[in-house]
Amino acid sequence: MRKSLRRALIVAGAIGTVLAVGLTTTTVVNAVSTETEKNRIESYGQTVSVDGRSMNVVITGEGDQDVVLLPGFGTASPALDFGPLVADLAQDHRVIVVEPFGYGLSDGTERARTTDNIVEEIHEALQSLEVDRYVLMGHSIAGLYAIEYTNRYADEVTAFVGIDTSVPGQPNMDTVFPTGLLAAAKNLGLIRLAAQMTGDGLDGLDYDDRTRDQMSLISHRNSLTPTYLDEMTHIRTNFADAAGTGFPTGLPLLLFVVADNAGNPEWIDLHDRQAAEVDDGTVISLDGEHYLHHTHAPAIADGFRRWEADRLLAAH
Repeated sequence: MRKSLRRALIVAGAIGTVLAVGLTTTTVVNAVSTETEKNRIESYGQTVSVDGRSMNVVITGEGDQDVVLLPGFGTASPALDFGPLVADLAQDHRVIVVEPFGYGLSDGTERARTTDNIVEEIHEALQSLEVDRYVLMGHSIAGLYAIEYTNRYADEVTAFVGIDTSVPGQPNMDTVFPTGLLAAAKNLGLIRLAAQMTGDGLDGLDYDDRTRDQMSLISHRNSLTPTYLDEMTHIRTNFADAAGTGFPTGLPLLLFVVADNAGNPEWIDLHDRQAAEVDDGTVISLDGEHYLHHTHAPAIADGFRRWEADRLLAAH
């Protein structure tokens, strides 16, 4: 009995030592890598002052119509992530990608990541650029923020285009995330290790190696920062505050939606109902995953152009 207990203690001690050494290694590697990677991140776009901090925006192309692009939650570099879609749209539009605080090359912020604050900051950035008449286009949670945005600034937004956007009342948005545990995992280097093991998910897509490398570097910098974690914490309350709200009835709405959402069989119905609540609402379903602009950039751009053309014809 004593021998068995002693052997068990020795084994437990050995496992603990291995874990301690492993975590020390991943922590050091993460700290060193984070510091050295700062100098490898390449600047792009331009900055504007918002609430005393720098917010990064990227303007591409020319055209009679401005399109403002907003990212989904946690997108490391919105400008690079939207790259294929921007390249297509910019052939005949001026496209403005806004990188909110905590995203891309923008500063972080201690200001609470409520929908109200995020919307106000994005609008302040556009005002600095004298952009005051535009189509708002967004991915994922940007759809939730866009409801508040389009109601608040209805005289500026001419239409909203969603890319598999969030909808008030969608299920499982009352989750309380373990932000403290996630922050610890990042500091220990476990998030970096997991990313290396799983890859970036961009194989075979329209991103060159240089862009993929930059997206990875910015992801390591921005993931699970205090700004990121604060927005994650506010997801639950932001959805609760949006319950029962919708877009202005007079705002044209075009929603590109994943055709088969295995985790939510009512996904198309939720968007159909949202589109039905406005005077001019259209839903286009596409086969694919949540990041539709990664795989369907041409279809989204062409669908948007046809929708624009149809609306112009109807107006005349």
